[in-house]
Amino acid sequence: MTNSLRPHGQQRAPLPPAQTPTSGVPSPRPPQTPHAGTTPAGPDAKPAKQRDAFFDNAKYLAIVLVAMGHSWEPLTDHSRAAEALYMVVYGFHMPAFILISGYFSRSFDMRADRLQRLVTGVAVPYVLFEIAYSLFKKTADDDPSHPISLLDPWYLTWFLVALFVWRLTTPLWKVVRWPVPLALAVAILASVSPDIGDDLDLQRVLQFLPFFVVGLCMKPEHFQLMRRREVRILSVPVFMAALLVAYWAAPRMSSAWFYHRDSAQELGVQWWAGVVMTLALFGCSMVLTACFFAWVPRRKMWFTVLGAGTLYGYLLHGFLAKGSRFWGWYDDYTWLYKPLGEIFVSLVAAAVITALCTPPVQRAFRFAMEPKMEWAFKRDAAELARSRSKSKS
Repeated sequence: MTNSLRPHGQQRAPLPPAQTPTSGVPSPRPPQTPHAGTTPAGPDAKPAKQRDAFFDNAKYLAIVLVAMGHSWEPLTDHSRAAEALYMVVYGFHMPAFILISGYFSRSFDMRADRLQRLVTGVAVPYVLFEIAYSLFKKTADDDPSHPISLLDPWYLTWFLVALFVWRLTTPLWKVVRWPVPLALAVAILASVSPDIGDDLDLQRVLQFLPFFVVGLCMKPEHFQLMRRREVRILSVPVFMAALLVAYWAAPRMSSAWFYHRDSAQELGVQWWAGVVMTLALFGCSMVLTACFFAWVPRRKMWFTVLGAGTLYGYLLHGFLAKGSRFWGWYDDYTWLYKPLGEIFVSLVAAAVITALCTPPVQRAFRFAMEPKMEWAFKRDAAELARSRSKSKS
């Protein structure tokens, strides 16, 4: 059986039971039935499972916050308020993405078709964009010495590496007795291990791991709890308190803690601070993520369709985000550091990321984001048997 959310009144598909799709987050792929893109034939065929607007809305709103956060980064050295807002948003936008990734990975196993989707939807985009980002840095930043290395993800591609590793380990987390405490223990050990190094950005992979495992353990009723009216009301003072705490902490605390890419020793503190901060940030991130989900619309909105293209927006906006630094846009227009300028930057970031998630952009870059690559894989034995039976009939 599957724990995925099911629209009211929809009947289960005939045996074998349909399983929850394993699309990643951000993900370009809509949830699919076993034969994606086809309409069931025959008078007894059941209607295809519909997307849940809540998750598409959550993915779109989270990717907008990601883009805004990247646009605020140059402003944080000049504005304490911008730094506080930056810290609050970084406290939950990636944890929210990762949690949803885990939730939609619950049915992942080592079945051939799922491994193929993992390769074409995660591994191949990683290779292509890691090369593209490296070439972009060489030229736009005038840095010819920057290496092209698939072992050292640069900028946004770390998420694809992490998603690949997390999903491969999904069967393990489904059989252990206490998956979340174990994942937290792994994250804590990573936070106090400076020798892990930069290969495959393993610090981030391991320190963000608990959010993915929480998603694996969640059920539809958990999201229903977060949608309750009292949770929405309570989330308002919680967010206000978080902003006040962040405003106080801004000059006293490094925002690098929220990136989860360094050990405690690399951040210049004692090892035990890594233990404390990992647990504290995990708790804060889970609370803020719940508050974020509480305000995500449940119904279909004008931007719901964009939730299927968040991987496009995520990876493509990185060229503009980094280009704005390489080309000195923030230095050329000093008015951007004033309150109205900060608002302008936020609106531009939201507009750009929205445009990059639209269907025309998806069609233009589908060759890189979700290539079919049928030539690279053996055909499934059951599919071959079906093809032979059809040819004989």
